[in-house]
Amino acid sequence: MTRPSRFPAKCVRSNAYVEDLNLAGKPIAPARRVRDVKYAVRDVVVLAQQLADQGQRMLYLNIGDPNPCGFRPPEAMLDAVKVAMDANHNGYAPSDGIDAAIAAIAREAERKGVRSPVHTWIGNGASEVIDMALTALVNPGENVLTPSPGYPLYTALLAKLEAQNRPYHLDEDRGWLPDVDDIARQIDEKTRAIVVINPNNPTGSVASESALRAIVDLAAEHDLVVFADEIYDRLLFDGKEHVALGSLRDDATVLTLGGLSKNWVVPGFRIGWGVLGGDADRLADYVEAIQQLGRARLSANHPEQHAIAPALDGDQSHLAAMIDELSARRDLAVDRLNAISGISCVAPQGAFYAFPRIEVEADDQIWCQDLMRETGVVVVPGSGFGQREGTQHFRIVLLPDRDQLSDAFDGIEAFMRRT
Repeated sequence: MTRPSRFPAKCVRSNAYVEDLNLAGKPIAPARRVRDVKYAVRDVVVLAQQLADQGQRMLYLNIGDPNPCGFRPPEAMLDAVKVAMDANHNGYAPSDGIDAAIAAIAREAERKGVRSPVHTWIGNGASEVIDMALTALVNPGENVLTPSPGYPLYTALLAKLEAQNRPYHLDEDRGWLPDVDDIARQIDEKTRAIVVINPNNPTGSVASESALRAIVDLAAEHDLVVFADEIYDRLLFDGKEHVALGSLRDDATVLTLGGLSKNWVVPGFRIGWGVLGGDADRLADYVEAIQQLGRARLSANHPEQHAIAPALDGDQSHLAAMIDELSARRDLAVDRLNAISGISCVAPQGAFYAFPRIEVEADDQIWCQDLMRETGVVVVPGSGFGQREGTQHFRIVLLPDRDQLSDAFDGIEAFMRRT
């Protein structure tokens, strides 16, 4: 028996009918809001994959994922997630996060000295927390100050929100410290927030307490929210100490951002959090807007939230081993890069990136593409993170083992001799 068509007979019989409706072959136009959404870290993978498909050996120094490079999370975290799954904690969680995880984050905030916490919530990675916090705060046409160089997620999200990214400079000649005078110059009546990434991605710099105090004072003076992105706060070299921005002033509005991805080596868990501190009465409407967005997306990954308490409260010995190895790889990278004619590199003080400067005629995107084609070394153009006009950089990750890093630097050195 022939089933009847779901479509009117004239739709089935007549191509002319479809053409009359102007449906045949018409492209689906994307929304204008995504035209400026770019993410340099992943964008370079398109060419890298094409080259790999052609049989070229690739050395990936572009993505900050510790797992493929031999680093492992504490077993207690993994065990906690397995237990949660076996206990069938596989349904939706509360929109803000499970109680045990929220309590552990509160203890961590207290250890960091974060003042006046008003609202804490868990997201699918710190990226979602940032997305929610910006979406709840910034209107089209308003602006947010972000570090240049800085993590491209912020510029991508601001483009999506049709808001203005207003970059402020980090001073390469002073170890990539924030230029506080430049921040002050950028603030106007449409500024809503200042982003501080500390330790910084892509430079690996760690901001001084005096610079952080100056920034939080500016924010308090102008009623701005400070996004304190501290996802790498435990990955510090040479005995460097981290100062939590939220610990510096009671009356400032500071969103402290953290997560499991970097310090605890599980970026695939997609677990991050935000602790919003400040005056509870002034923040009430903002908190409700964040919670509205949280309810709309239901919840963050549920079983993985059970890893938060053992991560924050448990044994931290993996960090000492990780920092020792990253320090050695940092030293290798800085020594090798600074020995190459046309390249200079400020030594990173934290995280697991370096941001070398290159003296070349081609722009950094072309340089990185040519490097990839000729050597298989995958790095990210500095323009994807922001850089002063007239300068060129690239970002590398320090995660691959020392033999792989040495191979990559051999390739870069040979490439620079040819260019």
